[in-house]
Amino acid sequence: MIASFLRKLLKLLYRVEVKGIEYFNQSSKRSIIVANHTSFLDAALLYCFLPDEFSFAIHTRIMNRWFMAPFRPLLKLFVMDPTNPFSLKSLIKYLKQDNRVVIFPEGRITTTGALMKIYNGPGLVADRSDADILPIRIDGAQYTPFSRLRGVVRLRWFPKITITLLPPRKLKAPDDIRGRARRKYAGQLLTDIMNEVIFSTSNYRRTLFQALLDAKNIHGSKHIIAEDIERSPLTYQKLIHRSILLGDILSPQTQQGDYVGILLPNMVNTLITFFALQVHGRIPAMLNFSAGSTAMLNACTTANIKVVYTSKRFVIYAKLDKVIEQLSTKVTVYYLEDIVKTIPLYKKIFSLLTARFPKTAYKNRLSNRDVTSPAVVLFTSGSEGVAKGVVLSHSNLLANGIQMSTRVDFNAQDKILNALPLFHSFGLTAGTLIPLISGMKVFLYPSPLHYRIIPEVAYDIGATIMFGTNTFLANYGRFAHPYDFYSLRYVFAGAEKLQDTTRQLWSDKFGVRVFEGYGATETSPALSTNTAMDNRKGTVGRLLPGIEYHLDKVPGVEEGGRLSVKGPNIMLGYLLLDNVKDGKNVIVPPATERGVGWYDTGDIVKIDEDGFITILGRAKRFAKIAGEMVSLSAVEEFLITHWPDKLHAIVSIPDERKGEKLVLVTEEQQLKRKAIAEKMKQNGVNELSIPRTVICIKKLPLLGSGKPDYIAIKAIIDKG
Repeated sequence: MIASFLRKLLKLLYRVEVKGIEYFNQSSKRSIIVANHTSFLDAALLYCFLPDEFSFAIHTRIMNRWFMAPFRPLLKLFVMDPTNPFSLKSLIKYLKQDNRVVIFPEGRITTTGALMKIYNGPGLVADRSDADILPIRIDGAQYTPFSRLRGVVRLRWFPKITITLLPPRKLKAPDDIRGRARRKYAGQLLTDIMNEVIFSTSNYRRTLFQALLDAKNIHGSKHIIAEDIERSPLTYQKLIHRSILLGDILSPQTQQGDYVGILLPNMVNTLITFFALQVHGRIPAMLNFSAGSTAMLNACTTANIKVVYTSKRFVIYAKLDKVIEQLSTKVTVYYLEDIVKTIPLYKKIFSLLTARFPKTAYKNRLSNRDVTSPAVVLFTSGSEGVAKGVVLSHSNLLANGIQMSTRVDFNAQDKILNALPLFHSFGLTAGTLIPLISGMKVFLYPSPLHYRIIPEVAYDIGATIMFGTNTFLANYGRFAHPYDFYSLRYVFAGAEKLQDTTRQLWSDKFGVRVFEGYGATETSPALSTNTAMDNRKGTVGRLLPGIEYHLDKVPGVEEGGRLSVKGPNIMLGYLLLDNVKDGKNVIVPPATERGVGWYDTGDIVKIDEDGFITILGRAKRFAKIAGEMVSLSAVEEFLITHWPDKLHAIVSIPDERKGEKLVLVTEEQQLKRKAIAEKMKQNGVNELSIPRTVICIKKLPLLGSGKPDYIAIKAIIDKG
């Protein structure tokens, strides 16, 4: 009777919705119900809305607290001390008697909004008792005053609460694993299950504009989410209003589904332009202004771009006058300053009203938009070939954001410093879109190359999270004051190999761990990352939830294989330079021998028993010398380790005697082949890895992402 009253009350107050209740009946009587712990309401929610009887495993310390007094007569409790091995044995015995038990494997209510540490004990209990695991996610209760997130998220009295059950499963460690190793293994399996629960029950099947509107409702219309060097803070309401206003002005110049060029730096106005196109179903194509006019013209041809938006001020500042001249011969270039001057007053007033009720004003447009349709086009760096257009859908981008947030405790109090260009997937998705949708404040800085200024900006704004490449982070670390990064919680490195010297510099000088990750433009971009809970030096972390993988054997490579992946973050496909038919763009979906939807990363990796990935090199970045495979990346890493103050690049070229030979292009003016050979012999490196030729130059050509531009480097070699 009490349960019935509480159920009606909770349903009235929180509009509680239960999904997947059929999975409860599919689980056996011997089962462990595991749920994330969001608030003090969690136990009451499960007690009221799950059918049949079950017990709550509860810590003796919690059991004796005063607030438990009213619940002791109501709930069936299994009191235990997780630190006492006899408690676990008692629980295993209790489960073997065909009982259901609820366990919150985090052991505490979240204080971050994300999953906390998952204890190994519940995993071991599931393994030893042969009980079913019934995963449950509680969502919404974290926004109530009964959570522990005051000051972290915007709390409200009566948010909607959803309880989602997933199919039951077994958790079983291999028989040959014993003792502590088995406990750890079972704990990791349970952690992966909990991560999967959070990801698979999250709503990434939305458009970017819908996600922006939802974020405003969660975090508040006045919540500041973006700022740039002009220090004009942008709230959710301002971003939505200005996007709607500009979108209404821009829409007559293009058609729905058109690819539209954006040639703008990291500024608040770029975000507004990006979402203005999203409002009316235009697809932003982010042009790489550092690539030169030829590359941009190729990009416009590849994506059949007819219109490009830029800024007069930016063109002057970046000295792009000649580039714009050449672009104007192929596309129509519009300057945003001129467009803004023509906006009539009635449009401004109407957009203010529309922005107050956007879901009503754009109801049909939002509901009819396919979430798997293109949301953005990014162009690959083309470091080793002709650039391609990578088409990412709305759900690709949002899925990748959720995948990241299941492993990293991002929250609405974080401040992101993003100097990575928005035409780069790392800068757009990880550095901008994920924070915007998650309620974090993004500070956009226009160039990652200002090595002395960026540390000052980090200090000034109190940045808590940064994204960067090894090249950029190494230079920031070199020029920064030891206190410039005092507020940083996380620094993530990607796009290129994180060098030990960079890692050590940040650790010694700033006391900050740099977490290396891995991904590609085609994967939205993140595939894996090291985190505070899962970190292993020399690796790029573990695969994010929802991603399948396969390793194909590579002749000459003993360990690991060529990595292919599949998941909701994998691109829709490529736009290719010569694949525009009848004036329409043809998207070529990713595919391997395993089928459509699988993406061949082209990377050769090994994955250890704990799931940590080590990058051995690009398949294209291996040379076959005298019948043996030599990793060019490994040779580069050796050179960077022993001559860390300068940049180096290794390229292979044909050789009549041995098939291929290595050529080193370096900024180290005094570096000789003899010195390299001696150092490699001292360290037991294969003689085939010694470069046959050394070319010294003043400055190594780099792409906008900070990676070596191997096309330009090969051109230097060809010139001799």
